[in-house]
Amino acid sequence: MLFFRSEELASEWCRAKGVPRRPLVRMDQLWTMSVTWYGTRLDPDSRRPAPAEIRGIFAGIGLDDPFWDPLDDSFAT
Repeated sequence: MLFFRSEELASEWCRAKGVPRRPLVRMDQLWTMSVTWYGTRLDPDSRRPAPAEIRGIFAGIGLDDPFWDPLDDSFAT
């Protein structure tokens, strides 16, 4: 995971490295995702979210690009 101060800096880094720019996640989205994802981790019946739940978590914080779909493989190639 790389952190950038702006989308422009992320784009510059990608150009300099010759890699395609993927969708970005903001810090507030990352925080909400981690609290949602790991909030029950200490519960005895805790489990990893199912793909449909993951889609819901991502959609709830505005990550609705196919990149964030756990069942989409459009970036596999």
